[in-house]
Amino acid sequence: MTETRARATTPEDLARLFVERANAGDAEGLAELYEPDAVLAYPPGATTVGREAIRAVCERMLAHAPRPFRVEEALPTVRYGDLALTSTRPADNTGGRVQVARRQPDGSWLRIIDRPEIRSEDRPGIRPGSPSGAGAE
Repeated sequence: MTETRARATTPEDLARLFVERANAGDAEGLAELYEPDAVLAYPPGATTVGREAIRAVCERMLAHAPRPFRVEEALPTVRYGDLALTSTRPADNTGGRVQVARRQPDGSWLRIIDRPEIRSEDRPGIRPGSPSGAGAE
């Protein structure tokens, strides 16, 4: 039997669904939040391409990340047609996280580009961030 997971009906839903699935230890569910050929700029210094590779990265991240994950403060979403730029301010004040999402033919939203942390090496004056698209405490 195939499990049916909630879909993001708005771009902002993606962060909440990420946190719910991360706290449940659901790497497959996390990967389903991305388009099949999505790009994830994680782990730091690497680029992960494709849903299957993202699932594998999520499995490793969940095995080592402290829990619980918490939904972080959302910054205003910027939309252009079927594209949306979402971002959050990390709970640990280490910089920012940004994602590009695309509306799917069924009206749901999936991430196509995910930059889960902007680190000090990337931008002067910002301290390193925590993994994923949500803060763990």
